Amino acid sequence: MPQPSVLFVCLGNICRSPLAEAALRAAASAAGAQLLVDSAGTGDWHVGHAPDPRAQEVAARAGIDISDLRARQVRAGDFHDFDHIIAMDHENLANLRRLAPSGGSARLSLLLDHVPGREGQSVADPYFGEAAGFDATWCDVTMGAQALLRLIVRQE
Repeated sequence: MPQPSVLFVCLGNICRSPLAEAALRAAASAAGAQLLVDSAGTGDWHVGHAPDPRAQEVAARAGIDISDLRARQVRAGDFHDFDHIIAMDHENLANLRRLAPSGGSARLSLLLDHVPGREGQSVADPYFGEAAGFDATWCDVTMGAQALLRLIVRQE
C-alpha cells in the first residue's frame, strides 16, 4: 500500500503551510506513522525562500527546525501526487479548486475541517501581524495536524 501523502497550502508558503507541514511531520513521527508531507503556496512571491523567521521561531520553540524548508508553488502534478491537499483558508481552497486538473485524485479540504467544532474555519494568516499571531497559528495547525493524522490512520 502506498504511503499516505499530504500537501498543505497557503498563499506564499512561508508561514502557515510550512508550520502545518512541521506539525504533521512531528505528530506522525510521535505516532510511528509513515506519511509523505509537503507544503506549497498558490502564489509565487516567495518561491525558494525559507519560512518567515517568526514561523521558524515558533516551530523552534516546539523543538522543530524548519529552516531548511523552501517555498514552492502548487503544480498541476500535485493533484495526482498527493492524497490530501489541505488549504489554510477559503481563498486558497477556492484557488486550488480552480487549479485542479481534470482527473486529479487529491481530496481538497480546509485544515480545520478535520477538527470537530472548527469545520469551515480558516487558519488566520499571521504574516502582517505581530509574533503572537504565529503562536495562534501554531496552535491551530498543530490541532489540525493531529486531527488529520487520526483520520489518515483510520483510513489505512
